[in-house]
Amino acid sequence: MNYYESKDLGKFADVGKFKPELMKKFFDYYLAATATDGALTKREKALIGLAVAHSKQCPYCIDAYTTQCLENGSNPDQMTEAIHVAAALEAGMTLVHGVQMQNVMDRTGA
Repeated sequence: MNYYESKDLGKFADVGKFKPELMKKFFDYYLAATATDGALTKREKALIGLAVAHSKQCPYCIDAYTTQCLENGSNPDQMTEAIHVAAALEAGMTLVHGVQMQNVMDRTGA
């Protein structure tokens, strides 16, 4: 048995068991942001979701957004490139904080 089970994604709505009005608000917002074409297509939104899912390391989201990408016409090259964009941004975000380290070294004369 694994901690993360794919079948558990189907239980997501159950998180709202004790506060259904809050879960409904979440789902209303989530669907408004992701489920329809707007300035971005559903395919583009799914690729963004896939990249963020990898960046945040959510196995449930990776499963869901891999499926959404495929259902909305993305191909494996596009999906792989999306996760590389996320990885490159993560690396850049880590490295740019090196400026803070350098500022401390400058202040301390290191």
